[in-house]
Amino acid sequence: MSQQLRGLSDELGVALVRQVGRRMEPTAAGHVLLRHAEALHALAEIARAELAGAEDTPGTIGLCGFSTAATRLLVPTAAALRERFPALAIQVVEAEPARCIDLLLAGDCDLALLVVDDRVPPATDQRFEQHPVLDDPIDLAVPVGHPLTTRSEVSLRDAAAEPFITCRPDSAYHRLTLAACQAAGFRPFVAHYADEWDTGTALVAHGFGIFMLPRLAPVHPGTDIVRLRLGGPAAPVRRIVAVTRAGGAAQKVISHALDSITGIAASIAG
Repeated sequence: MSQQLRGLSDELGVALVRQVGRRMEPTAAGHVLLRHAEALHALAEIARAELAGAEDTPGTIGLCGFSTAATRLLVPTAAALRERFPALAIQVVEAEPARCIDLLLAGDCDLALLVVDDRVPPATDQRFEQHPVLDDPIDLAVPVGHPLTTRSEVSLRDAAAEPFITCRPDSAYHRLTLAACQAAGFRPFVAHYADEWDTGTALVAHGFGIFMLPRLAPVHPGTDIVRLRLGGPAAPVRRIVAVTRAGGAAQKVISHALDSITGIAASIAG
């Protein structure tokens, strides 16, 4: 990569990067070139869309997303695409949002489902296009017989003194849990960590704490928990978006995938 950058700098006659401590940073000229590169990348996606539209048989599509989105949205979409385009090669990858962004940038996936958080590129990032999919409400999972189950309406603030169960600290859902509790005016005491919904709800059923559970997340039949709908002004939601490379949504297959995802999401929300 260093050799390629030096060669490009020599060709253009300007320095593109500079050494800052142990890191390399773009120069002003490097930032200018980067903006043009992003615009050219978007044009290349549009060109690929036109080329794909000129062919009777589509080629490949890669879909990626976090666990519940992969289960509830991506797999049914992959099935719909297989029926619509029998010759299409489809790959579904379950991955955390940060990994999904890497897959998009590398060209290994064409569409990603992400929960909007601080690691997702802003909507102004010209490398990508974002498409709203679903606002997924967060429920509160509590044990059967818990005092909160007697209330007609429950807010997250009502659970401030409870021990919380959440995903590992470096996960997107852990950050969402902390942000929701902080928005409700408190910092939760995290007693246990569980990356799988089944593990989290099993801990709840045995009285080890409470668990914030997205509406999309399934609960294993027979699990002794009560799923409470959270209300109040700070009721938490997961905002789910579909992200493509800039210009990618012009491709017929990706456009069909987006239509399928938004249709499935609308039926779930309904």
